[in-house]
Amino acid sequence: MISFPKLESKRLFLDKLKLEDAPLIAKYAGDKKISEFTLNIPFPYKEKDAVWWIQNSFKTFKENTQYTFGIYLKETQEFIGGIGLILDHKNKKASLGYWVAVPFWNKGFMTEAVNTIIDFGFKNLHLNKIFAQHLVENEASGRVMQKAGMLLEGTLAEHHLKNEKYRTVNQYRVLRSEFM
Repeated sequence: MISFPKLESKRLFLDKLKLEDAPLIAKYAGDKKISEFTLNIPFPYKEKDAVWWIQNSFKTFKENTQYTFGIYLKETQEFIGGIGLILDHKNKKASLGYWVAVPFWNKGFMTEAVNTIIDFGFKNLHLNKIFAQHLVENEASGRVMQKAGMLLEGTLAEHHLKNEKYRTVNQYRVLRSEFM
């Protein structure tokens, strides 16, 4: 089995999640703003949810179905968010998902992390397509995707059901040919 990759950018490193980060993950993901702007993070978010997420990241890596990275500041080694690729091997594509803790919003960290994982997806995983969705209300996430060179594919009306409400998303993509 291959070992989990550690990716680096100018200010960040993306690495395997650690169980000792569960309390901080719960604190950051437990902020209601995180749940409001993501599809998969519930509110309330407890430490047991963080432990499940970490353990699931180990399982899906072993199954070769997903890479889930913690986002850490190089300077302090502090956990600040998560990013991952859900793999579709048959079609050589992956769905990209991410979140960053509220104190680290609007500092360019997520764009840096997204650029790093896109590079990894094409160069190391040999993907043909990486796509991502964001809730239409989360315009900042759309700007991250645009800054990372992703192109808007379309708006998917009432595409996801979250908290008993249908949510509309914008879907962005980048193809290998566009990346290279």
